[in-house]
Amino acid sequence: MRKTVLVVEDEFLIAIDLKLLLESRGWEVLGPAATVSDALLLLGDELPEVAILDVSLKDGVVTLVAEELRARNVPFVVASAYSSPELIGGDVLTGAPNVGEPTEERRLLAALERLVGSA
Repeated sequence: MRKTVLVVEDEFLIAIDLKLLLESRGWEVLGPAATVSDALLLLGDELPEVAILDVSLKDGVVTLVAEELRARNVPFVVASAYSSPELIGGDVLTGAPNVGEPTEERRLLAALERLVGSA
């Protein structure tokens, strides 16, 4: 079974680390997207099973991407150092698992598998 994940992260090294980690664990990675506009373009091309969202991006907060994912019933995790990312990115982030930043590998993979299993 093909597992796809959209990575939305504007810090280059973090984004590449996530991509390499996920690919080594059998995920097909869409992106990484460093901006809201890039992420929305990727969503126009292909719908992932799950997404990883950084809250603050080069062109603003991730709110529009999260809203689009919710509208399309795509679950997501937030990778943020903020303890309450919804205070920055809006109510659409409320309840999304926050795997932290930097993200611990096992925590991230477990969260993604839970979301894919519940979708």
